[in-house]
Amino acid sequence: MSTFEPLNPAALRAGLAGTRYPARLHHFPTAESTNTLLMEAAANGAPEGTLYLADAQTLGRGRGANAWHSSPGEGLYLSVLTRIPLPLRRALWISLATGLAIKSGIHATTGLNADIRWPNDLMLSSSGGSPDSSPARKVGGILVEAAVNPGPDALLRYAVIGIGLNLNHQSFPPELESVATSLFMASGEPQSRNQIIIAILRALDHELTQLATPEPDLLQRFTQASTWVRGKRVRVPEQGGYSGVTAGLNSDGYLLVTAEDGSERTVLSGGIREAP
Repeated sequence: MSTFEPLNPAALRAGLAGTRYPARLHHFPTAESTNTLLMEAAANGAPEGTLYLADAQTLGRGRGANAWHSSPGEGLYLSVLTRIPLPLRRALWISLATGLAIKSGIHATTGLNADIRWPNDLMLSSSGGSPDSSPARKVGGILVEAAVNPGPDALLRYAVIGIGLNLNHQSFPPELESVATSLFMASGEPQSRNQIIIAILRALDHELTQLATPEPDLLQRFTQASTWVRGKRVRVPEQGGYSGVTAGLNSDGYLLVTAEDGSERTVLSGGIREAP
C-alpha cells in the first residue's frame, strides 16, 4: 500500500494563514538537511518565520549528531527560523515549546496522545495507547540550533527549530525496529502530511508568541504534558552516568533528578532513558 502524499505548498500556505509562515515557505523535493540549509540562510539574514520543508533528507540529523531516518515521502522533515530574543540560559524553552506544539498537532489530527521525553523526543505506544502503555517508542524528535549575540547579557540572535516526525512508515531498518514507531503504525491509518504540518505549525506559532510574553506558563504546561518530568525513574548518561527519579524542572527548563544517593542533580543535556 502506498502512503505517499505530495506536499502541497499552496494548501499549506492557505492553512497557515494568519501565522508567521505562509509568505516564507520553501519546499525542497530533497535536501541534505533542512536545518543545515536554514542555518546558512539565517546567518545571511533570512526573516522570522522562514520555513523549509523537504520530502526527503539525505543527511538528516538528530540531537547529539545522531542520524535521523528520513524516508522519502513517509515523514515530516521541516525547519523553522525564529528570532525571539530569549536569554541564552533559556534557549531550552524553544525545544520544550516545540514539543508541546507537536503533541498538540498529533492529537488534533490523529487523536493519539503522544508523550514528551524531556527535552526533545515524542513518544508513542506502538499500539497507539496512552503514554503509560509499554513499550513506548520514538515517533518524532526536535533539533534546535542557535546563534547568540555576544555580550554579558547574551540573547539568542536566532534559532532554527528542526522537526522530524515519522508519519506513514510501515517498517524501519533492523537497528530501529525496537525503538521507533510511526503515526501509521500507532493508529493503523495513513496520515496526511499536509494536515499535520498545518496543525503543528499553527500550534508552534502560538507557542512562540507565548514565549515572547512577560510571564509564559510554558514550564507548568510542559510538566503536565510529559510523564518524564516528575516521578519517572531514569538513567542519566552525563556526569559519569547515574540513576534516579525525576523531580521537576528548574526555572530555565532543565530537568531535576533526585539521584540514588539522595542528591538533587540538574540534567543539562538529552539522552535520559527509563531505568528499571
